Amino acid sequence: MATSLPDVLPETDADTKTRRQPPYAVVLHNDDLNGMDWVMLVLQKVFGYPVPKCFELMLEAHEKGRSVVWLGALELAELKADQIHSAGPDPAAKSRGAQPLAVTVEPAA
Repeated sequence: MATSLPDVLPETDADTKTRRQPPYAVVLHNDDLNGMDWVMLVLQKVFGYPVPKCFELMLEAHEKGRSVVWLGALELAELKADQIHSAGPDPAAKSRGAQPLAVTVEPAA
């Protein structure tokens, strides 16, 4: 026995809209122990950025104290921050007490 479709479709809420999650920023903070080359290498590995972009982001963090290095969904921002932190400190600066790169995840302005 075949079933028939109703003649009238159920009403839908016309005001319902899909809301996107606000973007989050991965923020690199300056430190004076890890070398600039190391910072650029980590940015290249984690984000796949070209050298000029890595240099620009590293220099901004060095001069201004912080640099937004990536924007996106919270889960991906947290993953990227973990990847940066997991790279560890600059091997050449370990003897000076260098720590992994300082990075935070913050709601984008």
